[in-house]
Amino acid sequence: MSEKILVIGANGQIGTELVLALRDIYGAEQVIASDINNAAEAIKNGPFEFVNVLDKDNLRNVFEKHKPTQVYLLAAVLSAVGEQKPKLAWDLNMNGLLSILDLAVEFKTAKVFWPSSIAVFGPHSPQHNTPQYCIMDPNTVYGFSKLAGERWCEYYHAKHGLDVRSIRYPGLISWKAAPGGGTTDYAIHIFHEALKTKTYTSFLSANTALPMMYMDDAIRATISLMDAPAEQISIRSSYNLAGISFNPEQLASEIKKHIPEFTISYADNDPRQAIADSWPKSIDDSQAQQDWGWKLEFGIEKMTEEMLTNLSK
Repeated sequence: MSEKILVIGANGQIGTELVLALRDIYGAEQVIASDINNAAEAIKNGPFEFVNVLDKDNLRNVFEKHKPTQVYLLAAVLSAVGEQKPKLAWDLNMNGLLSILDLAVEFKTAKVFWPSSIAVFGPHSPQHNTPQYCIMDPNTVYGFSKLAGERWCEYYHAKHGLDVRSIRYPGLISWKAAPGGGTTDYAIHIFHEALKTKTYTSFLSANTALPMMYMDDAIRATISLMDAPAEQISIRSSYNLAGISFNPEQLASEIKKHIPEFTISYADNDPRQAIADSWPKSIDDSQAQQDWGWKLEFGIEKMTEEMLTNLSK
């Protein structure tokens, strides 16, 4: 049976690159990009639908029209924006997911992917090498909407047999699409400013280490997880995925190897600092390695080189 893949939130930082990667594998016509806004330039090479995840009739029409075999639900309000618009973040992140889970059961969609985040961990979670299972007490709307979402995914798998799969993404770094208002966005802005102005003011303090990942690795992990045989998937809430952990000072010194005159300074009292302080500094992803053979390819050196080379173009 040929796959029919629906990507919801296709204009976003992950969506644009995921759509292109999936179209490379399955063919452009088999991958339907969808978003609440006009199709991003990068994904105009194939079918596109306007989708508002809070409009159930609209969603149902898209499912009826395309009968997708796989759905990737990427539409979400991220951490920093979520703190400014908490009710919207909860509504979109929660009800959007529930609508998709219900439609996937009804239309017998073979597989659903939904991204979780390291934001599910909180101030009392172990901060170093954070394990797959531990105390989770997120204190942001984004974090607890993702934690609740993980529970719903596991519930739909247990109650309805839905093949739903998920990754707790670390901070994602890419050059193709703009970041979406997350706490880890400094690690993208810094490259743009290094090339434009040779200086950057970080909203996170010099020693704030966070798990990060280059987008190529994140896309590869997502597709690997979805390709893995169902019997290899032991976690139906969401898999820990470690990237590379570094702080702004370490990233700045890596950039200086390429742009010696680059300087970094630090802002005081940015609300994103408190969010970052509640998140893990490094992640244990041994379960993903064991279950579906996950391996990281991009370290900080390789990632920095790729970012500067591609942004310079």
